[in-house]
Amino acid sequence: MKLRKIIMAAACLGMFFSINIPAAVQAATEKEPVITVLNPLGTPPPIETKQMAPRLATLDGKTIYLINTGFPNSGRLLEEIGNWFKTNYPKANMVMSRAGMDNIPPNVMSEIKEKADAVILGVGH
Repeated sequence: MKLRKIIMAAACLGMFFSINIPAAVQAATEKEPVITVLNPLGTPPPIETKQMAPRLATLDGKTIYLINTGFPNSGRLLEEIGNWFKTNYPKANMVMSRAGMDNIPPNVMSEIKEKADAVILGVGH
C-alpha cells in the first residue's frame, strides 16, 4: 500500500512538471524590447503650380528645337516628328540638337533661350 502511494505521488509529480506553461504567460512574464517603427512616406511639401507657356498663333517662320536626350530610340522618333513638321509646316525651321539625359548643357540652353520659339524634348516614357 505504501508502495502504491509512492508510485501515485511520483506519477502525479511527473504529470505536474510535464505540463507546459502557455506561451502567452511566458511572454507576459519576460520583458520584451520596445521597437519604434517610423512611417517612411513622410509629408511632401506643397506644389507650386506654374502657368503653361502661351500657345503660338502660327508656326510660320518659327524655330522649333527638337532635343534628343539620348533616351533609346528618341532620336529616331524626333527625326520622324521633324519630317512631319517639314511636310505639314514647311515655313517652320526645325533644329535637331543633342543633350544629356540628366541635364541640358549650358551652351545648348542659352542657344535655345536665344533662338527657339518652341522646344520638343524627347525624354521617354
